[in-house]
Amino acid sequence: MSARQIRAARAGQAGRHAYLGNGEWKGALFGLATALVAGTGMAEPRFEDRSATLPAHVYSGGWAHFVGGGVAVFDCDGDARPDIFAAGGEARATLMRNRGDFVFETAPLPDLTGVTGAYPLDADADGHPDLFVMRAGPNRLLRGRGDCRFEDATDAMGLPPGEGWTTAFTAWWEDDARPVMAVGNYVDRDDPDGPFEACDDNAILRPEGRRWQAGPLEPGFCALSMLAARDARGRPSLRISNDRHYYVRGGYEQMWDIGERRFLGADDGWPAVSLWGMGIASRDLTGDGRDEVMLTSMGDQLLQLAQPDGSYAAAPFSIGSYAQRPHTGDDGRPSTGWHAEFGDIDNDGRADLFIAKGNVDQMPSNAMRDPNNLLMQQTDGRFAEASVEAGIATTERSRGAALADFDGDGRLDLVVVNRRAPMELWRNVTAGTGHWIGIDLAQPGGNRDAIGAVVTVETDAGRQVVQRTIGGGHAGGRLGPLHVGLGAARAARVTVEWPDGSVTGPHEVEIDRVVTLDRAALPG
Repeated sequence: MSARQIRAARAGQAGRHAYLGNGEWKGALFGLATALVAGTGMAEPRFEDRSATLPAHVYSGGWAHFVGGGVAVFDCDGDARPDIFAAGGEARATLMRNRGDFVFETAPLPDLTGVTGAYPLDADADGHPDLFVMRAGPNRLLRGRGDCRFEDATDAMGLPPGEGWTTAFTAWWEDDARPVMAVGNYVDRDDPDGPFEACDDNAILRPEGRRWQAGPLEPGFCALSMLAARDARGRPSLRISNDRHYYVRGGYEQMWDIGERRFLGADDGWPAVSLWGMGIASRDLTGDGRDEVMLTSMGDQLLQLAQPDGSYAAAPFSIGSYAQRPHTGDDGRPSTGWHAEFGDIDNDGRADLFIAKGNVDQMPSNAMRDPNNLLMQQTDGRFAEASVEAGIATTERSRGAALADFDGDGRLDLVVVNRRAPMELWRNVTAGTGHWIGIDLAQPGGNRDAIGAVVTVETDAGRQVVQRTIGGGHAGGRLGPLHVGLGAARAARVTVEWPDGSVTGPHEVEIDRVVTLDRAALPG
């Protein structure tokens, strides 16, 4: 299928067009991608197994840990090398300190079991990342003290720990104070009529003085992922992905308007979509400032394309992102998707997509040997499977994952948490990759990491727009520089729309390095 045919197929179906001023509408993605690839060639992704460098760790447990298994990636000692917190389920959670050159060592951590996942955020604005730790049982807030030291500050910082089975989390700032946090809970284990149709309520934690106060966010349909981000309307919204297996009927994917504090419905252009929601990934694939959204599930992995009117439409099947069955072997049963994450693996200027796959446990309706997906975005906007060639098509029961540059060479590496199997760590050794930039943000006040900012990167080939968020994925996420591939471009201009709506830039920045934009030091 040619780029012209793809454009025609998407017309009226996807908000992926920009007027270029020459009298016709063209797919912005295709023009940008063609220009970038023309200068860099098409690098074939390759990864090298470095799993043996990780401390021994397995996500284990029974029914309460069929879901979860998240990993948090962040820099806990300020050395510009991402460190790893891995959920353990019935086993202890583990903190793995990155010593460089893919050498990791276990770091001290409060004794935590029952952990389903964690998300890093600077909740107290002291410059050290903290960890919101989700559990089957009371959640915990670990305060970062620097040098990868953590203390349990749940009571001291005034966090209501709850008693639920927490499987989703996201956070945002509404003022210059502490974050608002959304907590997603799964099945109510105390419901005598459960587990089916026994989904627990979710909660919104709002800062009040030195504490957070919990309020209900209902109805709940067994949330497995949450993401607070700017939606296709350009408004901050909370997206909730729910597991149809337990809500059974009457439930659906949810979108909650953060400003209006209400759920959106059909009158808002939000159609009822029901799936076995596991994870969320969000990325603007066209440079139009509207994020497309990937929702993982049992069966189809649903990519929703942002529309100009602020709504979403399902991507055409020909885009290649549905990944509904194993792409190796002869098992024709549906796949089970968990963590999803966009990232530019070959730095060609197009966001690629990793999806962690794996059977819930021994579910006979779904594939047992279910390889992870590495979907490389092509010049025509479609995605092509490359995990076998890349060397990462493993078939353990994968759950959480993260794309991060663990060795500082400008290429995104990969870490994967498996259920009842060792973790995996993969070094990106792709040859012939394009240029890149890492963009970190800092600002005064309570929201030090500028969560909610929107960053626009422009080169002679086009532009890319990336949001800075906390949440999404499955049971874990990353806090650190925004990675943007630049292809053949040798210069870049960066504009930042800060969380309060003010704009700085464009800033001329050097490429092939991490750049920190500190709002307090920027002109204007």
